[in-house]
Amino acid sequence: MKGNNNMATTNLNIRTDKEIKEAAEKINSSLGLNMTTAINMFLRASIRESGIPFELKLDIPKDETIKAKKKEE
Repeated sequence: MKGNNNMATTNLNIRTDKEIKEAAEKINSSLGLNMTTAINMFLRASIRESGIPFELKLDIPKDETIKAKKKEE
C-alpha cells in the first residue's frame, strides 16, 4: 500500500454541510492540499491507527462542574 501508484482508484461520495466543506477547503488550501489529498490522508491515518486517528470523547462534566451548576440554581 505504501506509495504504490499502480493501485486502482475508486470514487468516494460523501455529504456534508456547505459551510463545513468551504471551511475545510480554505484550511486545506492554505496547507497546500486539495480535498482529495486531505481525505486520503485521513483514510490512511485511520488504517495506520486501526481506528479514527484522533481521540473521540463525550463531554461529560466533572464533579466540580456539576456541583457549581447546582449552586447556581
